[in-house]
Amino acid sequence: MDGARQAAIRAAELAARSCYGRLVARLAARSRDIAGAEDALAEAFAAALRTWPERGVPTAPEAWLLTAARNAQTNAGRHRRVRDAAAAEIERRQAEREARDASFPDERLKLLFVCAHPAIDAAVRTPLMLQAVLGLDAARIAAAFLVAPAAMGQRLVRAKAKIRDAGLRFAVPEPEDMPGRLAEVLAAIYAAYGTGWEARQVGLAEEAIYLGRLVVELLPAEPEARGLLALMLYCEARREARRDAAGRFVPLARQDARLWSGAMIAEAEALLAVGARAGRFGRYLCEAAIQSVHIQRPVTGRTDYRALRLLYDLLAAHEPSLGVLVARAALLLEAGDAAAARVALDALEGQDMAGYQPYWVALARLLRAEGQAAEAELALSTALSLTDDVALREFLSLPPP
Repeated sequence: MDGARQAAIRAAELAARSCYGRLVARLAARSRDIAGAEDALAEAFAAALRTWPERGVPTAPEAWLLTAARNAQTNAGRHRRVRDAAAAEIERRQAEREARDASFPDERLKLLFVCAHPAIDAAVRTPLMLQAVLGLDAARIAAAFLVAPAAMGQRLVRAKAKIRDAGLRFAVPEPEDMPGRLAEVLAAIYAAYGTGWEARQVGLAEEAIYLGRLVVELLPAEPEARGLLALMLYCEARREARRDAAGRFVPLARQDARLWSGAMIAEAEALLAVGARAGRFGRYLCEAAIQSVHIQRPVTGRTDYRALRLLYDLLAAHEPSLGVLVARAALLLEAGDAAAARVALDALEGQDMAGYQPYWVALARLLRAEGQAAEAELALSTALSLTDDVALREFLSLPPP
């Protein structure tokens, strides 16, 4: 492969990582068709790989791709019957004026709220946001929701078709409608952050934090928006401490607190304090409060398991998801209450946990605490088979301290 083609491929890959969601949002704002916007952008990237090796990478790749994609949209539109061109043009211009509204400073955030429209199936709203706005592929989204990639792909295709066929308006929701759509928007931002965190993709994590800040600015009276931003900042503050100099995984209890970002922690604490004063303690405020307890360990010299247990009980009441319930069981075991941890894990019987690695880690540790060494090894083997992270596999394989 010659140098010009290599440079073109690198430039296209960088553009895909850095501006895919932004381009889809801008294209969809004009066409009201997410699937069509994605197809047009795919054609633009294909054209780039044909053209850039010969003519050189343009000085503004994102603008080039946007122009090429819009041209593709125009060409595709010539082959479709337009039922009401005048009305469509008025609607397009109105949507663009709304996109410039200072209350929505980012088109991606606007598209997140559009994807939370009540007419879209609730089960697919968050996955749709993750793919159309934040650029995650169906396989990664499926892994986050513990479903088969093919099933998730079909859900997304059907959702995009419904948006197109129903002609849902890509307009800023009315202020009274935003709180009702907030939960799905926050879930998408958190899922994006979690994906970036687990895969160590700093750019995706930073993008999620940026969107979290915009939501707080947009809806300052919503405590859960503050809770999510605080939660992400607590986690991000510890990024540099998660791996040692050799790249080995370092669990929270053993991290060097001197590597934590004091500025991020201070901001998170302030957000948590303001959010808690609202008197509505939801999922994200609970999770942020749990992180705040962990952050106090270097100051107090101990982990307040009583506070953590109360917070996990409250979190489980708000969000009895598999992830939360397994995390609660792991906390009970860490706090020294193996009997309660056994009850908590046994209560999950009937749920599909075959591919959920944290469950098998928690089960292995519980079995080891119960003296069932052989069964613990089998559970650990399953846990190890469910991650490709070499550092995490090495950590899990270590004997207990």
